[in-house]
Amino acid sequence: MTSNPLDQINDGLTGNASSLTGSHSAASERARDPRDTAQPAAAEGSGGLIRLVHSAGTLPRMGVACRQVRTSDSLSIMGSWRVGAPGVLVLPSGRLVRGRGLRRPELDGALPEFAVYLLNRRPKPPPWESRWVRWPDFWLPTDRHDAQGALREAWHRATNERVELACGGGRGRTGTALACLAVLDGVPAAQAVTYVREHYDLRAVETPWQRRYVTRFIAS
Repeated sequence: MTSNPLDQINDGLTGNASSLTGSHSAASERARDPRDTAQPAAAEGSGGLIRLVHSAGTLPRMGVACRQVRTSDSLSIMGSWRVGAPGVLVLPSGRLVRGRGLRRPELDGALPEFAVYLLNRRPKPPPWESRWVRWPDFWLPTDRHDAQGALREAWHRATNERVELACGGGRGRTGTALACLAVLDGVPAAQAVTYVREHYDLRAVETPWQRRYVTRFIAS
């Protein structure tokens, strides 16, 4: 019987597991957080090859509708999430990025091709390429340089790959990271949290310091 990707990921932490692709060594382990036991899990199905762009201007406007366009009109998304699927955020450029809470039931849709996991402890490597950013729950990444590099990689790869960002609950750390991707995509930093709350989750970005992190995130 063919093994399911879910069977390849257990609920334990791997203190001596091999590093995820692209991850970097971080500060010594913090106190164990029982909320950070979630591990990446696979979803099944297939994604559509569709893109969205905003119908007005290159920068987003809160509440602006999106329209379907031909692949030759702007950014070409070859390996894309299904538009309208749970957790899929449409960025102004047309990039589609999925946010996910690892403690929630797995979502329907295609498997990620690249993922960034925002957790306090290193997860088991999933069956797809991934990167780990040490990020305690309700707080900020312990290595700002590493976090910025991971988010920039995610944003660049979202042009033609299915990219996923995930933490335990899928709101605080994931929402903060998605807001940073929105900044990279052209959303003014002061509006990025509002953009993600409107287009991803009303409760995204949970703490004042997470909001401040987004407003100070540098796109260049």
